Amino acid sequence: MHLLLLGATGLVGSHVLELALADPRISAVTAPTRRPLPQHARLSAPIVDFDTLPQDLQFWKADAVICALGTTLKVAGSRERFHRIDHDYPVEIARLARAAGAKTFVLNSAKGADPSALFFYSRVKGETEKDVVALGYDRTILVRPGLIDGPRTEPRPAEQMFGTLLRVVKPVLPRSLQANRPETIARVMLDQAFSTVLGVTVVTSDALV
Repeated sequence: MHLLLLGATGLVGSHVLELALADPRISAVTAPTRRPLPQHARLSAPIVDFDTLPQDLQFWKADAVICALGTTLKVAGSRERFHRIDHDYPVEIARLARAAGAKTFVLNSAKGADPSALFFYSRVKGETEKDVVALGYDRTILVRPGLIDGPRTEPRPAEQMFGTLLRVVKPVLPRSLQANRPETIARVMLDQAFSTVLGVTVVTSDALV
């Protein structure tokens, strides 16, 4: 399989990349990024400007796509920029990869994603899901983690504190309320890239514990 990976420098995406490069089922990984990645014999990591994506379909040719692109409102700096990163980039790349022949798209979304949600974050995630599904991939997998409990490159003190609390009370929490580890999300996403189930599949947070 030739895998196209988006968000390879992020918390979940970096774990997907590590797993993919160690997986004998994967012959090549293309991971467009904004900054260089370590070299690997099976990895192509072109530097791209996500605001002016290459339109050459050969650039986006792959069997399956895993999208782990995402940010926060704080890091994005505005609602408009957040929407650009979490909606526009994934949907545009999904369109290009679909036109280039990709059959499977695995999207790292979020628990509560809903295009009609009152909460802006959940609404954008829901809009992204809806617009990716509309592209008509043979297989679309929507992975919806809750709080992702792992080390971040940018500080998120409130999220880290909540993650610590959830780890303490984990033994008494139902699976649906437990935090999700990035390495677990990554493993599930990579496994889903090999799925043969047609249509739309939703992976909920309790399946990521």
